[in-house]
Amino acid sequence: MTIKHVELTVAPPEPHMVGDGFRVHNFIPSTYRLDMHRMDPFVMMDYNAKTTLPPSEVPGGVGVHPHRGFETVTVAYKGKVAHHDSAGNSGVIGEGGVQWMTAASGILHKEYHESSFSKQGGEFQMVQLWVNLPARFKMSAPKYQGIAPEQIERYTLTENAGSIGVIAGNYQGLKGAASTFTELHMLDLRLNAGGSADFSFPAKFNTVILAIEGRAEINGQEILETDHLALFDNAGEEFRIKALENTVLLLLSGEPIGEPIAAHGPFVMNTREELVQAFRDLHNGRFGSLAD
Repeated sequence: MTIKHVELTVAPPEPHMVGDGFRVHNFIPSTYRLDMHRMDPFVMMDYNAKTTLPPSEVPGGVGVHPHRGFETVTVAYKGKVAHHDSAGNSGVIGEGGVQWMTAASGILHKEYHESSFSKQGGEFQMVQLWVNLPARFKMSAPKYQGIAPEQIERYTLTENAGSIGVIAGNYQGLKGAASTFTELHMLDLRLNAGGSADFSFPAKFNTVILAIEGRAEINGQEILETDHLALFDNAGEEFRIKALENTVLLLLSGEPIGEPIAAHGPFVMNTREELVQAFRDLHNGRFGSLAD
């Protein structure tokens, strides 16, 4: 085995609003080394860094909108988010929870601050990812996985180093709570100051770490600051992460699908013709209906 080195670290890009509820830093796609093809199967990452929301009687969020061809994954760190979609699914996630929605052939959904949280206000911090689907699954049936914190198995590290929650994939024999269409790993690292953990993924897997809280050292060399992202190269397998203080990290590693990507707005397909068909199907009501 050889060391998987950090290719670059990225400071949070300038934030922008998604709807009226989410102030996000768009890490993927952002630069040529963080575009959809380089990061495949992770074709989008929006990070709502920790903010404090004032109380509001009207929950902020994103109204009804469509998706086709991929999955949306929302990981909650602070605050609560509610979800409704045109397949009849709904749910609320709070700290430590995950919403994994497979849009696939097409769905309408909306997501917004949960009502009681909105009225109370408080700290809000979340990550939303778009996970691409292989062509053979893009027109499969939509589905929804609401994953509560207690459903995520955690591996306890030795010497009080912390723990690792397995959202998807596996770590040290623990299997992820989420079912996936391709091989990918999504790990929630909670490391205590001075604690370390070792990881190994195939060289070709695209691998990134987002620092949610604290500071970490990678391979005894690179320092990853809060709200920054580290991209690994594709020439090694193993790496070590050490927490320089109490640290929360989101680690993603996935096998590239390696198919053409045609993306426009809320659709991620393989060809321009499929994008045109997606807009046509949306116009003709084939994504179902959902009240705003």
